[in-house]
Amino acid sequence: MKPAVYGIPNCDSVKKARRWLDDNRIDHEFVDLRKNPPSAEQLRAWLEAVGDKVLVNRRSTSWKNLPVADREGIDAGNIIPVLAANPTLIKRPVLACGADITVGFDAASYSQRFTS
Repeated sequence: MKPAVYGIPNCDSVKKARRWLDDNRIDHEFVDLRKNPPSAEQLRAWLEAVGDKVLVNRRSTSWKNLPVADREGIDAGNIIPVLAANPTLIKRPVLACGADITVGFDAASYSQRFTS
């Protein structure tokens, strides 16, 4: 199955992940989260796989600019509508290969995943 990299084009971590995949000749699809936000079903699957502590980037500018009510909504478990409306809150990149989800880029973990 062809992996998909979800992120935004100007994100340094996304650039590194895509470069690593290209350098290692791993065919992949890039999905721009701003142009193609994930569906509620996709967000639910990602949250089940990695949890909100990993998926939500609480150190981002998007988080800091988020209305307090939305931040409280995330903390109270009303996360899917907030992420759907604000996809840049998602920590990047999200690497999806079927149901296998990885968040963030680490060359060693990518290497282990694709060369094992």
